[in-house]
Amino acid sequence: MRIRHIAIFSAAVLTGALAGSLVGPRPAEAVARELIELQRDVTSLLQGQKDLATQVTQDHTVMKTLVEQSSDNVNKLGATMSSLQKSVQDVQANSGARLDTMSTQVQGLSDNLEEIKSRLGKLNQQLVDLQNSVQSLDAKISGTSPATGTANPTASPGAAKPTASAGSSPSSPAVPSGAPSADTLYSNGLRDITSGKYDLARSEFQDYLKYYADTDLASNAQFYLGEIAYSQKTYDVAVAEYEKVLNNYPKSFKLAPARLKKGMALIELGQKTAGVRELREVVKRYPGTEEDRRARAKLKELAVSITPTR
Repeated sequence: MRIRHIAIFSAAVLTGALAGSLVGPRPAEAVARELIELQRDVTSLLQGQKDLATQVTQDHTVMKTLVEQSSDNVNKLGATMSSLQKSVQDVQANSGARLDTMSTQVQGLSDNLEEIKSRLGKLNQQLVDLQNSVQSLDAKISGTSPATGTANPTASPGAAKPTASAGSSPSSPAVPSGAPSADTLYSNGLRDITSGKYDLARSEFQDYLKYYADTDLASNAQFYLGEIAYSQKTYDVAVAEYEKVLNNYPKSFKLAPARLKKGMALIELGQKTAGVRELREVVKRYPGTEEDRRARAKLKELAVSITPTR
């Protein structure tokens, strides 16, 4: 548009000059001078037009480069966002399995502590029984009757209650010669399950239940068989193992976690109704416990009520 205006202006000036020369006679020298100036002006205008065209071309090139760079940056940002989104999804997908593994490890450590406390209590009782036996022997040697409340001198210390390391019970199969003790099997099983050696831990806990089924820690060994199956995602096996804890060990302190994990395993199997029923039982039977908190959180995640609607 600007070039067109320049051309029109140049034509007008030239026309005006010619018309002026035709209207009145002017000296030839003056006319020649005006023509030279007019030619110089036209040449200047054409050079300006050329410079303007060059500048426009350069500006267009710069703008094109900037647009291409912006497009590349947007594409790179989109790729980065996609990668970040995938990483977040992977973390979310793995968080549940990691939490279950951490829960198993924490339970293993807790059981180790409970086992140590149980052993200390039993050692203390054995010391008391031994002291009573010594007092009874002293009384016999001195010719007096045993003091009231002392243990039977013919009874072995600690015989009143079986311990986890006391060998097999009358209803358990005979322990083969050279077999690990109950303490060794249980400790090795805990160590291997917390370090992720599930197949080895399963074998050790199965041996424990085979030879020491009537000891205090048998229910723990049964529970950990369920934990191993749950960690390996064989949820049908896990349900069966947890069910044995609930049915065979009614006084076990593993009842709450066994029922909780049974419910979660049922949900993983797609049996939502049965799983929700078990989680509601946990809330009902074990209020205020860690299992109660986890059951409530899972029910909330499933968008179902804590209590069944009528």
